[in-house]
Amino acid sequence: MNIENLEAFVYVIHYGSFNKAADMLFLSQPSVTARIQSLERELDCKLFDRCGRQVQLTDKGKQFLPYAQQILQTYQKGKMQLQKQKALPNELRIGCTISVSNYVIPNLLPRMKLLYPDIIFKLSVGITDDIVNKTLNKELDIGFVRNISHPNLQSAKLYTDPITLYVYEGHPFISNEQVSIEDIMQEALVFFECGALDWMQLHRVFENLDYPPNIEFMTDNLETAKKLVLNKAGICFLPSRCVSEEVAEQKLFPIYFREVSNISLQTNLVTLHGENTVIYNTMLKIGKEILSGGHSTDLEKKVHV
Repeated sequence: MNIENLEAFVYVIHYGSFNKAADMLFLSQPSVTARIQSLERELDCKLFDRCGRQVQLTDKGKQFLPYAQQILQTYQKGKMQLQKQKALPNELRIGCTISVSNYVIPNLLPRMKLLYPDIIFKLSVGITDDIVNKTLNKELDIGFVRNISHPNLQSAKLYTDPITLYVYEGHPFISNEQVSIEDIMQEALVFFECGALDWMQLHRVFENLDYPPNIEFMTDNLETAKKLVLNKAGICFLPSRCVSEEVAEQKLFPIYFREVSNISLQTNLVTLHGENTVIYNTMLKIGKEILSGGHSTDLEKKVHV
């Protein structure tokens, strides 16, 4: 029985979508569909009932699911045991930007520690250029950086973070469906400057205006920018991930501003080609799972292809 086919089957159920399963497996959606079809042929039964673009587990599929999960778990345990026997570093040196340090690392490293309990994870925070240079010079093993490419580095996208305008509780913008650039020009701005190339798109929104925006505060520290807005010192364009808790608690409010609706920051995971391959791939996969918010779904729930 093909492990990859079983994995595709379990992932579709776990993530509730053929497309999401394909993303997590780094495959195309047709490839996932082909694996499911191959498994159905091997088992000589239908695992899903198809109705247009929707599918639902059959009774046979529900019966088979726990066995598929058990086979995969046993396989992963055996694979992990063999990997542990390979030469692994005693210490893994990780470099990351401050936003990754605050909003990604606290969830990611405990998962990594479960898989690699004998490794000490040493974390340092810096800017992208420094992290890249230290990785190239073998001062760091793995780096979380802005969207970059380098011939000596393996680089893969971990996540993208949309840039949105945020205002504090009670601000008059909250009642507006959207705001114009003229509206923003009347407001005190807290300007977070992260230095990424993607961020230059935000600069270009304002650079051709007759008058400069009313920037009252400039900072390269994301937490400082956020707290200035919370203290009603101004409004600010921020990466969405850093304010998710404040938005949920209705302390900060996202405002639609068309000119930045397509701007986002991309974070990549990098390492030297041929170095730390097992740990790098594991960290990338777990990171994507955490950041996607993947969750188990009810077996009775319909999932979209």
